[in-house]
Amino acid sequence: MAAVGSGGSTATAGPGAVSAGALEPGTSSAAHRRLKYISLAVLVVQNASLILSIRYARTLPGDRFFATTAVVMAEVLKGLTCLLLLFAQKGNVKHLVLFLHEAVLVQYMDTLKLAVPSLIYTLQNNLQYVAISNLPAATFQVTYQLKILTTALFSVLMLNRSLSRLQWASLLLLFTGVAIVQAQQAGGGGPRPLDQNPGVGLAAVVASCLSSGFAGVYFEKILKGSSGSVWLRNLQLGLFGTALGLVGLWWAEGTAVAHRGFFFGYTPAVWGVVLNQAFGGLLVAVVVKYADNILKGFATSLSIVLSTVASIRLFGFHVDPLFALGAGLVIGAVYLYSLPRGAAKAIASASAPTSGPCTHQQPPGQPPPPQLSSHHGDLSTEPFLPKLLTKVKGS
Repeated sequence: MAAVGSGGSTATAGPGAVSAGALEPGTSSAAHRRLKYISLAVLVVQNASLILSIRYARTLPGDRFFATTAVVMAEVLKGLTCLLLLFAQKGNVKHLVLFLHEAVLVQYMDTLKLAVPSLIYTLQNNLQYVAISNLPAATFQVTYQLKILTTALFSVLMLNRSLSRLQWASLLLLFTGVAIVQAQQAGGGGPRPLDQNPGVGLAAVVASCLSSGFAGVYFEKILKGSSGSVWLRNLQLGLFGTALGLVGLWWAEGTAVAHRGFFFGYTPAVWGVVLNQAFGGLLVAVVVKYADNILKGFATSLSIVLSTVASIRLFGFHVDPLFALGAGLVIGAVYLYSLPRGAAKAIASASAPTSGPCTHQQPPGQPPPPQLSSHHGDLSTEPFLPKLLTKVKGS
């Protein structure tokens, strides 16, 4: 599937863990738990740190860097990293060149399929800078969970997927929570700098959520059954993203960049943002395979809490009861939406009226009831994946 998954220790750990688990279940179970905890930590840190670092870099006094250049640099570094990983997988330059010629040029139709999602992701990355520059980090983190709603709706419309009643209810709860947070923000939830416009920030984050939902579902639709590795797909995305990012830079800030320089306003904090964007998502792509849907939802909820606490300490963010209510609804909605269908049915049956205290017992001679399904639907996974490709169907 990926360079790590196909040639590194991760791949060998898969079947090896199964055979070892049959002999030493305690050791295998402990190792799996450690990997899940590591995955949880990585997901939480990635979700929270990127938003906090962008907010910090955009609010520092002094010269402000051009957001379009940061987007381009992140795409360049991501593409170069994937190229190095493919080189390590192929072993030498000749094999790498032959592989890229076949995968990128000969199969050019597969490559061109990535142009649309790459365009949308590039737009989304630029919109995030606009949104975070005009909204508190905690408010953005809560509002950005609307991507779960947009992904679900596009999945229903484009992939003909069905949602459980609990998932529809959680989406309604999510929308309500975000609306409450935005009402608190519009009502003047604490002092804010004069150069920030919450209306512009809200419009940018909504557009970013729409683009995220559409791009993710479109990406899955066009690449279903593809055999390309995760690093190849991310390299192709990086190539398109760099080119499209340069076009966006020229269109939006070309004159200013030409006058002041590409790296104008770059500080260690800005480079930290660029590196986080470039490598953070790739790191998540490696560890996300060890996290189930509930863990991903839990990580999203923890990142909201972490962003809020950090915003209080770093930016003087004020948490009032209205924000706490809205954020609590969003956290609850994220968790409920991430539950597998079997657990959702269990919750529904637990809340249904029963005929007596012993209705769960089977009559003598009757077979036991079927076990709840542990199937984790693809739809509940998509909103928590990073914006770059973390899994290719069929690979």
